[in-house]
Amino acid sequence: MRTARLRTVHPVLWAGWAALAAGAVLCVIGWYGISGERFAERQLPYLASCTVPGAALIIAGAVLLTHGRGALAAARVEELYGLLVAAEPAEAAESGQAAAAPRAVSGDLLMVPGGTLWHRADCPLVAGKAEAVPVDAKLVRSGELGPCPICEPAEADD
Repeated sequence: MRTARLRTVHPVLWAGWAALAAGAVLCVIGWYGISGERFAERQLPYLASCTVPGAALIIAGAVLLTHGRGALAAARVEELYGLLVAAEPAEAAESGQAAAAPRAVSGDLLMVPGGTLWHRADCPLVAGKAEAVPVDAKLVRSGELGPCPICEPAEADD
């Protein structure tokens, strides 16, 4: 399952590689032209027409690759997050049933010390974690802790 954003990132990566390759070829041609000339005034045309644009293409290719890889990583994180918080499981979608019950329904609320969210006890993000402790109602009321977007505990539960 690939998102549309993943498909738009690949041309950026290809353009980055193409710019790097073209820049390297121009730099080699410029170096070869300069190496055959003895006087500086005869080397300048090679420098201006091949080496400088080649270096600029190498820098542009590196920027495109960096941007493309960052966008690719962000798209993958979004895709994984979408899979994690999907409203209905795959079996329900295939059988045509309505959306299933919430992932977590426990009334006990937990938090991880140093964390910023509070969770239901059976939330997949804190289930089985020994460091999870019961929520302090003062932290919830003060706004230091927010509800988990996965298990969506209601504030009336605390």
